[in-house]
Amino acid sequence: MKTLLLATGSILGLSACGTIGEDAAIAAASDIAVAQADAQQAEVAVNPLLAEWTGPFGGVPQWQDYEVSMVDEAYPIAIAEYLAEIDAIVNNPAPATFENTIVPLELSGKKLSRVNTIGGLYQSNLSTPEVQALDAKWSPKLSAVYDQVTLNPKLFARIKSLYERRNQLGLDAQQMRVLVRQYESDVRNGALLDAAGKEKLSAYNQELAGLFSEFSKRVLADESLYTAVPEARMGGVPGDVKSAARALAEANGLGEGVYAIKNTRSMVDPVLTGGTDRALREEVWRDFVGRGDNGDANDTNEIIARIVKLRAERADLLGYDSHAVWRMQDTMAGSPERAMDLMMRVWPAAVARVDQEVEEMMPFAKADGLSKIEPWDYLYYLEKLRAAKYDLSADELKPYFELNNMVEGMFWSAEQLYDLKLTENTGAVPVYHPDIRTFQVTHAKTGDLIGLFYFDTYAREGKRSGAWMNTFRFETDLDGNAPGLFTNNNNFNKPAPGEPVLISLDDAQTLWHEFGHAIHYMLVDVGYPSLGGAQRDFVEYPSQVNENWLLSKPILERFAVHYETGEPMPQALLDKIAASSTFGEGYATVQYLSSALVDMALHVDPEGDVDVDAFERETLASLNMPEETVMRHRLPQFNHLFSSDAYSAGYYSYLWSETMDADTWAYFESTGDVYDRKIADAFRIHVLSTGNATDRAEAYRKFRGRDPEVKALLERRGFPTGE
Repeated sequence: MKTLLLATGSILGLSACGTIGEDAAIAAASDIAVAQADAQQAEVAVNPLLAEWTGPFGGVPQWQDYEVSMVDEAYPIAIAEYLAEIDAIVNNPAPATFENTIVPLELSGKKLSRVNTIGGLYQSNLSTPEVQALDAKWSPKLSAVYDQVTLNPKLFARIKSLYERRNQLGLDAQQMRVLVRQYESDVRNGALLDAAGKEKLSAYNQELAGLFSEFSKRVLADESLYTAVPEARMGGVPGDVKSAARALAEANGLGEGVYAIKNTRSMVDPVLTGGTDRALREEVWRDFVGRGDNGDANDTNEIIARIVKLRAERADLLGYDSHAVWRMQDTMAGSPERAMDLMMRVWPAAVARVDQEVEEMMPFAKADGLSKIEPWDYLYYLEKLRAAKYDLSADELKPYFELNNMVEGMFWSAEQLYDLKLTENTGAVPVYHPDIRTFQVTHAKTGDLIGLFYFDTYAREGKRSGAWMNTFRFETDLDGNAPGLFTNNNNFNKPAPGEPVLISLDDAQTLWHEFGHAIHYMLVDVGYPSLGGAQRDFVEYPSQVNENWLLSKPILERFAVHYETGEPMPQALLDKIAASSTFGEGYATVQYLSSALVDMALHVDPEGDVDVDAFERETLASLNMPEETVMRHRLPQFNHLFSSDAYSAGYYSYLWSETMDADTWAYFESTGDVYDRKIADAFRIHVLSTGNATDRAEAYRKFRGRDPEVKALLERRGFPTGE
């Protein structure tokens, strides 16, 4: 049950069919409209999930009317309507034209999109056993539906005929890109297979969809566990984390003086960084990195092995050397080799930096009687080293990174750069949980309405870990440009009533990162729905660029103020942040890059036969992975790879995007004003607003005047540039 950016619309475009007379076409459209209206009223009376969204902002989800059970009831109806729309395209007796084939295809699936949006929200943010059961039931069915469309020989014949005549159709640039991308996507996804091949491909996809659902369910189950800890063992744990752990303990009836450390990064990392009880650090670390790898009902190893095998067999069926080669056809990198080349330019320097960090930390460890730094010690002694080298600690920074101030700062930044104005209107529209805040998005100078921003910031039971952005609605010129509905989702620890939310610098960067995704989609202005997204190794670029403004001088001076006194961060502390800008980059880079390298190694194997734990262990050994640390995402809990195909053979994309990000930030810095509107306007015009309407490499060249250079990335991380 995935949240999909499906195109929206109806099948009332019959007047463009060509061979039907105008009067007959109008009459047919009128009859269909009446029938659809009657059917819609009947459906909505039974199931509000099928209704068009109503209210302000062009209509918003009416969460107060929905129940989880409605998802199950809505899918058959929504799917039937979607397939009927496709049948109308396929059975049109007129020769294929862009207007009677591609346009209605772009506009198909409105009702199914709404159901997917609600179902996907439940799965990601409000998951329960009932929701998980629905996901397990419908994910394979939805996969079959989408395959039924992609592999429809009559539909593809119409698309193919247009593709072959594309240079004679008089298409504009966006129409040409829509057509070419549609054809190439269909070919990549099996449209040229024979009937037996298509049946086999769909069987692979359906089984994979079920496995993705089960993988997500098991990882979430392990992340829902907690370690009960008496107060005496909580020494050094930050106060806000202790407060959240105490609240969780109370919610689970653990009694006085007991704290519950949930098995999620937002709780585990602060314990690893500040906790003075080494045995506790080891316990929570082992629980965290062992998610999905405990040989119990939540173990994911067999699921992963089957996923990898199916992916390899599917790639072979489609005519590709490996899953990685197949997945990288529609990317900027284009091939596993190019992605690997970039990663291996950075990896040796990252490993060398970890060795240096360990050497510098060892005196602190030896003072505590240790002869070796284990993975559960790394963050603890890295923090001690930071304090010694820069007289700087995470606890010293946190009072200046109060969540509300950071939100205000990132909104201010978006207004300075792009004229996006966000005004809180919480309570004006329905929300799916009481913690959700909402904001109206307008153009600061014209007042034009852009959309609505939902802000879901706190961790809770049933919400998957991590941080992400999605859209409830994204519309284009073709479908009327209704206001967009955008969301950001984080997992910060919710404080006790009346207490501030103090976040770490890392959490603040995550906050700005996700809002960078939202900014991107708020600014996209394209003609066709299929051009609204972006290639996997491009999509992280705008969000990573946005992180940079967090530590810009105006934000630090105006919004990084002490939560109690309101005083801005003192210059001495600002200087410490600047001086330590590359501190810990060895650890951060090795954790991320090891995950990306293992991902790629796993998916370039043409056979796909894998013992998961052994493969991970042996691949890391071949890379000379420092034993003092571990992958940021071990395979048994690697949601990016195994909850869908989305980031499979694609986790490298963060580094690929960061190459453009670092080069872009160097461009802003070169002016002496990182809010330079001339550059910001060029970034908006050529990169952000164009979605995927133009080639992304060419979009970057138009913005920057050249291709990105990796030098800025290496300099940012404090690694040698080779010069």
